[in-house]
Amino acid sequence: MKITRIETFLVPPRWLFCRIETDEGVAGWGEPVVEGRAEVVRAAVDVLAEHLLGQDPLRIQDHWQVLTKGGFYRGGPVLSSAVAGLDQALWDIAGKTYGAPVHALLGGPVRDRVRVYAWVGGDEPAALAEQISAQVEAGFTAVKMNAAGATPPLTTAAETAAVVDRVAAAREVLGPGRDVAVDFHGRFSAAAARRVLAEIAPLHPLFVEEPVVPEHGQLLAGLVATSPVPLATGERLYSRAEFLPALTAGIAVAQPDPSHAGGISEVHRIASLADVYGAQLAPHCPLGPIALAASLQVAFATPNFLIQEQSRGIHYNKDADLLSYVVDPAPFRFVDGHAPRNDAPGLGITVDETAVRAADAAGHAWRNPVWRHADGSFAEW
Repeated sequence: MKITRIETFLVPPRWLFCRIETDEGVAGWGEPVVEGRAEVVRAAVDVLAEHLLGQDPLRIQDHWQVLTKGGFYRGGPVLSSAVAGLDQALWDIAGKTYGAPVHALLGGPVRDRVRVYAWVGGDEPAALAEQISAQVEAGFTAVKMNAAGATPPLTTAAETAAVVDRVAAAREVLGPGRDVAVDFHGRFSAAAARRVLAEIAPLHPLFVEEPVVPEHGQLLAGLVATSPVPLATGERLYSRAEFLPALTAGIAVAQPDPSHAGGISEVHRIASLADVYGAQLAPHCPLGPIALAASLQVAFATPNFLIQEQSRGIHYNKDADLLSYVVDPAPFRFVDGHAPRNDAPGLGITVDETAVRAADAAGHAWRNPVWRHADGSFAEW
């Protein structure tokens, strides 16, 4: 079997899909994207495709080595995301060829269902309570929310209290038997994070995500040592090498993104590395159906898995949603806040190729907003 064609599709709301076709009629799908830079990743996929065309798609690990290390200049979000989508598509082909789900090829399932959480807003307590109530009624046992918007280096008493009020509103609706995770989104300085972590600790968040930007990873150990709340990070880390300092710092939860951190191959290895440090895996995935399908395959085969992010109804999905490009929504029907195990071959989904090609004709040019503080200076988004 040989790879004969590799295509990319720029589809709303902000995603990029890729399709690898073979001479035996088996095709695989992946989701290589950097949100806000999808066109750049598309160009990277085109360049990397030069290596794959004419090759045996089942030599996944060999291809991963060449795609990630075959260039003298390596790494970074664009290249690792391009590799990630191609890697997902190769695993999809392998599963379809062998008639097995990817989790079986990774060593077999270690659980029968995967816990997932729903995204809710975090802007205003009353609206937040309403949104969480709807998710509880839908069966979810966990939600994640943003802690705050644009945040100054040192939060005022009022700003700190506002974060506490929002988390308290979430806890009141959820009660003690459900979970809330809080995303700092790298918007806090280490000093501000330390202050807010202490204030929200009595509300028992499942974890706090990205307490500082990844460039300040050297500060994680100090935050871990003083934080009464488990800390999580990893959506902007792209390899085992980049996760190692965060794990040695003592983070409780590793959050690699299968569409950014080298695909299924590397995320599976990151999970094993995290296990050595007693950290749990909670893959980052606010993206489309292919990325989520890849995440779930890893989750079913990972002993130290904690919980899975998913984008159903997330605020980014204005022109399309998780189910817009799949033929059968069954793999994403969550029951009691869990995704049941899917034993269909490959990634376990059937992509609606007609819908994807039609969407690509329109394309998109999604960009994340650029925020500024009241004095006009740049603010982390």
